[in-house]
Amino acid sequence: MRGPFFEADWRREQLRTNLWLVPVLQTVAITLLFGITYAVDRSAYDGWFRLPNFVLNGSADSARVVLATVAAAIITVVGIVFSITIVALTLASTQFGPRMLRNFVRDPGTQLSLGTFVASFCYAMIALVSVGGGPHGDFVPHLSITVTFMLTLVDVAILIFFLNHIATMIQLPVMIANIATTIVDEVAAMERASSFGVGTARGPSQEELLARFAESGAPIRTPRSGYLQVIRHDVLVKIATKADAVVQLPHRPGHFMVAGQVIAWVWPPEAAGSVEERLALGHVAGAYRTLAQDISFGLDQLVEIALRALSPAVNDTFTGMTCVDWIADCLCRISSTWRPQRIRRDREGNIRVIAFQPDFVRLIERTFDTIRQAAVGMPAIMIRQLDALAKVIDQVPNRVHRTALIRQAEAIQRSNLATVADPSDRDDVTARYEAVMAMVAPAATVRA
Repeated sequence: MRGPFFEADWRREQLRTNLWLVPVLQTVAITLLFGITYAVDRSAYDGWFRLPNFVLNGSADSARVVLATVAAAIITVVGIVFSITIVALTLASTQFGPRMLRNFVRDPGTQLSLGTFVASFCYAMIALVSVGGGPHGDFVPHLSITVTFMLTLVDVAILIFFLNHIATMIQLPVMIANIATTIVDEVAAMERASSFGVGTARGPSQEELLARFAESGAPIRTPRSGYLQVIRHDVLVKIATKADAVVQLPHRPGHFMVAGQVIAWVWPPEAAGSVEERLALGHVAGAYRTLAQDISFGLDQLVEIALRALSPAVNDTFTGMTCVDWIADCLCRISSTWRPQRIRRDREGNIRVIAFQPDFVRLIERTFDTIRQAAVGMPAIMIRQLDALAKVIDQVPNRVHRTALIRQAEAIQRSNLATVADPSDRDDVTARYEAVMAMVAPAATVRA
């Protein structure tokens, strides 16, 4: 895939989600550092100046022994770090779910630790090779050897950091909190980019254009299967403006596309040919979902952890409650910033792109429905969900959003009355339900 049609967030996500980029960059940087120290050592060897007293001295044989020992020790530590990383990935796959592996792979602390050890090993090996004969006797890179010892001390500090980082990162509450923070950051990034292609209203309305699409819109089909990962709407606006056309996108990032499925509609139909080639470059499909434009995926991760915790095989109620708490935090924090742009206009104000975006009501349903269905007969989860709804209702003034939250509370109460056997537990859930409904008493009627 190439061209300027990909979102910067998507490119950054692809570069972050691997274990090779940071080690390669650090290795290149350490190679440049060796070039500098080697040049200084050569100048000192040729008698241009004298190295400071803190620089280590010794013969060529002792230098070879020291560098070989350091390189062997570092590569052993690299093996240990890789082993710990694999264990952490295995725990993440079994405890959090396979979709959480990308969060561990993209973790900058893990990448930095691996890169530091690999770069230090490369530096020691290059310094070892540089030891040899010369016109003034054996050449020993004294400054490079000193830097090697300094890098060894840095490696010790990095190893301690890495062990503490992994021990902290594999804890479920920390993992859940990181996912929630990432969701909020992605929403803020999307909000900053939402100003592209939005102008003053002019030309046919959305309803008129949708009617024209239904009558004579030309379909554009995706050439490959996979999850739709990114759509660059601002580029599509420019493409549609150049072709004097309107593009409708019936799918959003996160939807699975089958090869040959309609990925867009173009009106007028004669403009479909000029739009199709660039539109194919502007859509990226892959084997997995990403958070770059798919906010639902982040919430799905929290829901997945909750479902695993509430399954009979695990039966971890407290982890489920933690997920509900952070879901409430996400909904509260994005309630005022999540304004999906379904219509994109050109500078003249004409509609050029009509996109499908999940609204806040859909996010509420996506997060509460599945957990409520998995928490049948579990009053603790029902109470925690009602508490979460109360927190969100308190910060959501929109009447439509509040109606969706009320529907969730009513569904929880119906499940409570139908599945909770103990009367005292049922009364506890009912009391919490009535407290939630009392917050919206002017707009809703309490129903059992």
